[in-house]
Amino acid sequence: MRLSTRNQLTGTVASIKDGAVMAVVTVDLDGGQQVTASITMDAVADLGLQVGQPVTALVKSTEVMIGVE
Repeated sequence: MRLSTRNQLTGTVASIKDGAVMAVVTVDLDGGQQVTASITMDAVADLGLQVGQPVTALVKSTEVMIGVE
């Protein structure tokens, strides 16, 4: 599949925290960092996501914010 999304980060599912409707999926990126995604429980089931599974995190955003105290 070809996508227009430029920010494609490969990694492995580190954890899946199930909620009532949403899940928080943590991905260990190949570069040693982590990224998290909030997705629906239906999406977790449809994708068959499991800890240890290789995945690609696609990041599409119009802005990035940084804050400090």
